[in-house]
Amino acid sequence: MASLRRLYHFSRIHKVCYGLILELNQPATWSVHRTFHTSGIWLKKRKEDQSDKPKYPGLQPSKFKQKEVVEVWKNMTMNELASALKKDVNYILDIMEFVDNSVDYRKGHHVIDNWKVIEEVIKKAGKRFKIINKPEIKEEEEIKDLTRRDPSEYQDPRPRPAVVTIMGHVDHGKTTLLDTLRNSSVVESEFGGITQHIGAFSVTVNNRDRITFLDTPGHAAFCSMRNRGAQCTDIVVLVVAADDGVMEQTIESINMAKQANVPIIVAINKIDKPIADIDRTKKMLLQHGLQIEDYGGDIQAVAISALKGTNIEMLMEAISLQAEIMDLKSDYSGPVEGVVIESTSDPYRGKLSTLLVQCGTLNKGAILVAGTSWCRVRVMFNDNGETIQKASPSTPVQVLGWKELPSAGDVTIQVPSEKKAAEIVDWRKKQELYEKMKEDQVVIDKKMEEHNEQYRKQLEEKRKLGYFKLRRKGPREKEYIDTDTGPKLCVVIKGDVDGSVEAILDVLETYENPKCKLDVVHYGVGPVTKNDVILAKTFNGIVYAFNTGILPDTKEEIKSQPVVIKNFNVIYKLIDDLKSEMGKLLPMLDEEEEVGMANVLQEFLINEGKHKVPVAGSRCIKGKLSKSALFKLVRNDEILFRGSVTSLKHFKDEVESIKKDMECGIRLSDQSINVQPGDTIICYKIKKVPQTIDWDPGF
Repeated sequence: MASLRRLYHFSRIHKVCYGLILELNQPATWSVHRTFHTSGIWLKKRKEDQSDKPKYPGLQPSKFKQKEVVEVWKNMTMNELASALKKDVNYILDIMEFVDNSVDYRKGHHVIDNWKVIEEVIKKAGKRFKIINKPEIKEEEEIKDLTRRDPSEYQDPRPRPAVVTIMGHVDHGKTTLLDTLRNSSVVESEFGGITQHIGAFSVTVNNRDRITFLDTPGHAAFCSMRNRGAQCTDIVVLVVAADDGVMEQTIESINMAKQANVPIIVAINKIDKPIADIDRTKKMLLQHGLQIEDYGGDIQAVAISALKGTNIEMLMEAISLQAEIMDLKSDYSGPVEGVVIESTSDPYRGKLSTLLVQCGTLNKGAILVAGTSWCRVRVMFNDNGETIQKASPSTPVQVLGWKELPSAGDVTIQVPSEKKAAEIVDWRKKQELYEKMKEDQVVIDKKMEEHNEQYRKQLEEKRKLGYFKLRRKGPREKEYIDTDTGPKLCVVIKGDVDGSVEAILDVLETYENPKCKLDVVHYGVGPVTKNDVILAKTFNGIVYAFNTGILPDTKEEIKSQPVVIKNFNVIYKLIDDLKSEMGKLLPMLDEEEEVGMANVLQEFLINEGKHKVPVAGSRCIKGKLSKSALFKLVRNDEILFRGSVTSLKHFKDEVESIKKDMECGIRLSDQSINVQPGDTIICYKIKKVPQTIDWDPGF
């Protein structure tokens, strides 16, 4: 019985001592185990440990190492706890033998749902713990941006129709040419006779060849839209009027086509006009680097009349020949690739974009990514507004189903799933945000450098003063400084398509007049909404609707919140109205209005009391002289006096006015001014006139 009792005590002491060793984070060495088995009761200490331990621990705290802090969180797994302790799982299992826990954790992926167990394990391991949130697992960035396929990767390359862009100066007949080709009346619907957005149409030539035409605006404000047209085309047809010749936008179109490395075919239009000069036009083109075939070059030039249809077939043959030489091909299978020509928001159908398919066949239900927006194709419309089910390369289609409206010029690529589309869009938005942060950081660093330089100067002044404090110079600055001083016009811009809004904003960026600030508080595509009215009311601004309408519920909102909404269909009329509205905000200017003029014949000195005062004997030579008006004395183009007169006499009579060719005596209010024969006295009035804004938008 006694031997059993000794064995029981030995096992308890063995268990307690082994737990102490683990708590001190000391491995159970062979000497310790030998001591357990030899003595059975006492735990011997190694000599090297006795030499390291101080005699008086309380007097030498600096030699004690602080316990390591381990970051832990709730619901850790065995593997996570072992990694936090920088040990293996077996070490954790050994410690758990001494932790009062009913759950048996045997595998590394098991979750420790009891917080007391984690706490006891950390204590038994001889460490302290710090509770944190579970760190997020950083996965490697696997998302890659979408890129176009290389032509060598095409699986089903076949010939495709040519994409032709009509470019040229405003009012040179570009839209009239397209109107003749498709036998429609687009020109009648164009406001002001000018195209103000890109139109994409397919035309069948000789019932055989199909050609896609892009009609770009020729107005100076739509430079970016013409540039997009040149970048996504195969051939550029440069329309030049035979009566005007090469103009400003003609030169700009030539430079864009050369930059895009696109072949040019010249269509010399309006040859039916009496003042048309074809040879002069060709020579003007030669001066700007276009080597016409008639002058030994390789650029085709066709003289046409778009209005009467003269030589249109010759132009089509020239386009077909150029397309045949280029041997245009594309892949009819695989993911769809294209470019957004135009975007708009229809209040009844939703967000629409005109897409030019460049590679692959677009089918209904396909998922597309363009810029930072994506869509599942719900409906497709051709250029005639008819519903279609698929679109092959070089086909312009209107796509319905966008989550967000894409920007004109965005490259569009098909993806396999909505999840992939959302990931790509989210990644692109993060990249844009990252790039913006980098740009902002440059500005912040510059501001910080300026602040540090100013601080160093103040610190040097303070050190020079020594004991005395640095006094503030000038009045104390306000916490809030209003920098918006002076007149300001706030506007809300709404347009029919994305390209029109972009063109208007590009023109507004050219405004730099400091007299009145121009602030665009909001812009967008589609009809005027309630939000636009509320914004305009808040900023006391004006809503400019360009070729778009007003929603019915918005009209009711206007009745409760009066807001000025102006509709325009031509861009230069919109800019003229902006100038007028900004001019109304400026203070009136004082302008001199000349009433009459008189020549000084002789100076007379008359007695007035004890003093002699000068009087100018004059003759009125222009208009009339009014005593109530203002006068100025001019000698050799130099103004010697400005002010009123104290006396205006005809002979000896005081009069209120002097007519032309009458002589008079004029006494100025400043008696120290002496007049001379030959001086000019001008009678004038001050009138208030409105200021005008000096702004050259480029057209």
